[in-house]
Amino acid sequence: FIEGNKIETISRNAFRGLRDLTHLSLANNHLKALPRDVFSDLDSLIELDLRGNKFECDCKAKWLFLWLKMTNSTVSDVLCIGPAEYQDKKLNDVTSFDYECTTTDFVVHQILPYQSVSVDTFNSKNDVFVAIAQPSMENCMVLEWDHIEMNFRSYDNITGQSIVGCKAILVGDQVFVVVAQLFGGSHIYKYDESWTKFVKFQDIEVSRISKPNDIELFEIDSEMFFVIADSSKAGLSTVYKWNNKGFYSYQSLHEWFRDTDAEFLDIDGKSHLILSSRSQVPIILQWNKVSKKFVPHSEIPNMEDVLAVKSFRMQDNLYITLTRFIGDSRVMKWNSKQFVEIQALPSRGAMTLQPFSFKNNYYLALGSDYTFSQIYQWDGEKKIFRLFKEIYVQAPRSFTAVSTDRRDFFFASSFKGNTQIFEHIVIDLS
Repeated sequence: FIEGNKIETISRNAFRGLRDLTHLSLANNHLKALPRDVFSDLDSLIELDLRGNKFECDCKAKWLFLWLKMTNSTVSDVLCIGPAEYQDKKLNDVTSFDYECTTTDFVVHQILPYQSVSVDTFNSKNDVFVAIAQPSMENCMVLEWDHIEMNFRSYDNITGQSIVGCKAILVGDQVFVVVAQLFGGSHIYKYDESWTKFVKFQDIEVSRISKPNDIELFEIDSEMFFVIADSSKAGLSTVYKWNNKGFYSYQSLHEWFRDTDAEFLDIDGKSHLILSSRSQVPIILQWNKVSKKFVPHSEIPNMEDVLAVKSFRMQDNLYITLTRFIGDSRVMKWNSKQFVEIQALPSRGAMTLQPFSFKNNYYLALGSDYTFSQIYQWDGEKKIFRLFKEIYVQAPRSFTAVSTDRRDFFFASSFKGNTQIFEHIVIDLS
């Protein structure tokens, strides 16, 4: 009986080894919390008296809440002094701790000692791969997740000239990688089982693609396409289609606009492409089912100098992010007629604004050349993205989410420093 002693705290090991203890009273003290698993050794406990204490029924009480439901001991009522919504109620009446008692974080998992400008991920034969474009080293480095060492290790290396993009395309059991280059033309490589490496499969016309800036893969009516956004004056942003033998140029979208990004998205069940350009506002093209081509549909007004547009879905709603180097970047939502702005993010020097999600947590990664990169998290109550964490990445050019072995990562490519791999972890606050 340890009653009425004005006790405020108890050591986690206070009752260690007392396996024959049958009755314990901590009544009428000043306890507001108990350390996790403080009763774990009390195998013979019949009765526990906690009356006269006022507990904070927050995350620190989560373990006690669960223990009360599982124990065979008789336990007095545990009364709450807070939070306000639970004041003078019983701990057993707390509805749920699940949402309030977990948070997330991003921690460095692995550092790759080289610069990069883009990262793409793909799955093949139950393994996870990433393809990393390294213009300074003139490589497209392919990494594989090592299930034993629990890190990403080198798998293959495609060499080239000023590689700015590596995009994997899976057609049946075949794996292709589109390698976009600033010099020497762009090419498509295919994985050769007999050589256990990627070998050149076909070239992409230099006359159309002279300064590739983005590669976007998509599928319409079970047919495989990809589009390359070309940012040169003489280039043509071009859609390529798979014809069971290779990829051929299917449609030139427009010229003289110096496109920096292409984004494929489904709007109300119809296929669309959004093209971003430094010389005009983003334009929206819609797939015509009769001509089977993209035709101009509309534009996103008053949004000059947009480097990239990325789309994502959240609670059945469609959103897009617009990356702007000068001025504020934007988050917009489709309202069944048009995209309307819901949030502006200060983004001077931003080259990428990437949405991604893990375990129902929605994030935006905003990379800047002038300051720390910022990760925003969606606030479901306020319906906006709030600043969550800052990370240091030199001249970030892309952020890519990769999941494997029930673990979640995101790659931060750097034009001037090391490529970093962060792991997304869930923290139990109780």
